[in-house]
Amino acid sequence: MITSPAWRGKRFAVLGLARSGAATVRALLASGAGVLGWDSNEAAREMLAKAPPLQGRGWGGGLSTSELARKSDMPHPNPSPEGEGLKMGDPLESDLSGFAGMVVSPGVPLNRHPIAAHARAAGVPLIGDIELFAQARADLPAHRVVGITGTNGKSTTTALIHHIVETAGIPTRLGGNIGLPILGQEPLPEGGVYVLELSSYQIDLTHSLDCDVAVLLNITPDHLDRYDGFEGYAAAKGRLFGMQSKGHAAIIGIGDAASANIARQVALSGRSEDVTKIAPGVCMDQSRWPALQGPHNAQNALAAIAACEALGIDRAAIDRGLESFPGLPHRMERIASRHGVLFVNDSKATNPESTAPALAAFPRIHWILGGVAKTESLEACRPGFGHVVRAYTIGEAGPLFARLLEGDMPVEQSGTLEAAVRASAAHAQPGEAVLLSPACASFDQFRDFEHRGDAFRAAVEALG
Repeated sequence: MITSPAWRGKRFAVLGLARSGAATVRALLASGAGVLGWDSNEAAREMLAKAPPLQGRGWGGGLSTSELARKSDMPHPNPSPEGEGLKMGDPLESDLSGFAGMVVSPGVPLNRHPIAAHARAAGVPLIGDIELFAQARADLPAHRVVGITGTNGKSTTTALIHHIVETAGIPTRLGGNIGLPILGQEPLPEGGVYVLELSSYQIDLTHSLDCDVAVLLNITPDHLDRYDGFEGYAAAKGRLFGMQSKGHAAIIGIGDAASANIARQVALSGRSEDVTKIAPGVCMDQSRWPALQGPHNAQNALAAIAACEALGIDRAAIDRGLESFPGLPHRMERIASRHGVLFVNDSKATNPESTAPALAAFPRIHWILGGVAKTESLEACRPGFGHVVRAYTIGEAGPLFARLLEGDMPVEQSGTLEAAVRASAAHAQPGEAVLLSPACASFDQFRDFEHRGDAFRAAVEALG
């Protein structure tokens, strides 16, 4: 794991003990810090409690994590400054005075959760695991960091950059909002490159991450329940560049007004030579990149190329990486071809803006959509309506989306994903594609978008 002597002897509270939270706790403990950990989910607390006993005198006198978990209802006085170890307890019920940081899971809504005010009242900074990684960088072997953000396409672009770097023979790690928690991974040797996907939530909790290469793909309305309007959401994305030093590369898509404005602001700050603008609508030969089809992936590829060029990777290695990139599960994933019909899993498309490019990727589409709607409009998808042979709506938003699409295309209200797959397979002709690109969240019928994508694959396999 990644550790830092900077945390030794300090106290941190950690709220949220899922994957990144658990990795954070272990990294802090291994560095000699005292940790007050909590998660409202008892299963998450139990999972951490199954870890091997933690060494050191500890807040609890050397108790193992399982013993500490069983004592989670005990009083939680502050540890002595030199104390090490883990204590379970809700930070909202604890005096945080003197703590070095309140580490919050990105899933905690800072604009509504009382932990934000509680930490500020105690003078404790609200941070995340990416900020801890930034603090640890000074003690890691010499390396570089690429940070990628944007509303849509950041997972594909992050994975593509990581793949190209790896193809070029450079040691690299993938982390942030994708893959394994960055603090839970082994440090890279000298010359390595950390490639981090960064959501706006993670950037909110980060204050000192100076990316050698920072990438912004686009900004469209999303997660507005967490921000003071669209402007607040866009400002969160822009903070990635505010943390950069002059001379570090800033690669910014300018296909929307908010992103273009951030590019202007970075240039006006005296960094015009650092900025590379990725314009929309550039025609590229994508025929040799099977996992990077569609105009949206042309933009993702351009951003990845610019990032890798900024790292000094030669064009031959970049070309090899583009050609061999396998793609990501649930993101324009080609899962089967049956009787000349292609089945494509784009379950990660959880809003209309992220579905729109998928509709442009194939000439004749049987479109499966629906779930928990983030908006009552599908206008962002309208440019691709001419490619849709028939639509099949599912889930909570099914009736709404059927009403919105009637008149533009034939629509069936299938209700369930399994029914939609059967109906679309019955209608589709050779040369056409069945596309799951829901334009919705998944939580009405599935655990998450991965579960939804897996269910699509299973339904296709069940066709016989």
